Amino acid sequence: MKIGAKIAAWLERRWATPAYAGWVLLGMSLSLFAAATNTMAGWLYAISGISLAMLGMAAVLPAKSLRQIQIRRRPIEPVSAGDELTVELEIENPTAQAKTLLEVYDVIPLLLQGLKPPQEGKPRQVAIEEIPGGGVYRWTYYQPAPRRGLYHWHEVQLRSGAPLGLFWCSRSRTVPAVAIVYPQVLPLNTCPVIDKIGQQENKLYEASNRSQMTTAGITRTLRPYRYGDPIRLVHWRSSARLGELRVRELEISTGGQEIAIALDSGGTWDPEDFEQAAIAAASIYFYASRSQLEVKLWTPATGLIQGNRVVLEALAASNPSEATAPHARPPEPPNQPLIWLTQNPLTLQQLPKGSRWIFWPPRGNPEEKTGIKPDLPGIEIQPDKPLQLQLQSPLR
Repeated sequence: MKIGAKIAAWLERRWATPAYAGWVLLGMSLSLFAAATNTMAGWLYAISGISLAMLGMAAVLPAKSLRQIQIRRRPIEPVSAGDELTVELEIENPTAQAKTLLEVYDVIPLLLQGLKPPQEGKPRQVAIEEIPGGGVYRWTYYQPAPRRGLYHWHEVQLRSGAPLGLFWCSRSRTVPAVAIVYPQVLPLNTCPVIDKIGQQENKLYEASNRSQMTTAGITRTLRPYRYGDPIRLVHWRSSARLGELRVRELEISTGGQEIAIALDSGGTWDPEDFEQAAIAAASIYFYASRSQLEVKLWTPATGLIQGNRVVLEALAASNPSEATAPHARPPEPPNQPLIWLTQNPLTLQQLPKGSRWIFWPPRGNPEEKTGIKPDLPGIEIQPDKPLQLQLQSPLR
């Protein structure tokens, strides 16, 4: 049965394959032709000839109907993990004649469906009754994106049996697109690995506390409240006057302190732990940005980068055991205080002075969870506890 289905699909993609009605009409035509040969009845020859001619037309017309249809895909806007991607296609009929009875299948990336080759996922489909001459049919659907990553669309399939419905014909169009699914950003109210990093952490903390107690000469500007902003920074007098929450942006002296969040993506990771590490990196980066600190992200594949969208795209594309150029020396993290995210306990002893770490113990054999105790403070992530609470917990 599978072999027969594969042969039928192969014929449909390259030529055309009979529908059920087509097989019935073909059987009747051959029977009438055989009867006409035995009886030499001219009317039987005529009926069988007309039926075979109809079958010939029905086999040719669907491919001709699909040949001139054009498909465009609009850019897919990035979303965060857990949201839905909005996929928009435009199916255009540039001819003067209407196109009828059309099926369109959009082949969803396997990884977006949680599948891996050679498995076959279910495509999204829509049935179009008619596209008038010169008209455009706009098709929009929403695809859940439960996991961060880069997802590539390649192919759209058109299928039609028009105008007689006796043969099915399908053709593919290459319509590429890339969807970016950002890691989730957790709303952190506090983050000790940021609040206490660097050799001047006490001075920075005291300067921040002094800034929060007064507005005389240290408030740089007021801006609208954004989700996650500390309530202590709300300027209540301006908020009451304007009818909306306004937040103070403070002039904080950090002594040139620069924070680098380093994701050890070149190492070996458990897949689920690496997903948590990407979420942690994004959450810490945005927390530091909201605190008006000079923060950057480092990975072996990107080096030091900065900017909200650039960082989110880098984390969306990052994978465990990222390969560098062939025969190239593995890149070294910057020689400055780091927030080091890793699953390799041996790297915790090699961090620069003033660094902090977030460590995911290797899963599986308990003997693999080494008892190394780094000199620098950090957080050891427990798989049975919420990540957001652990990122806000005191350093050990």
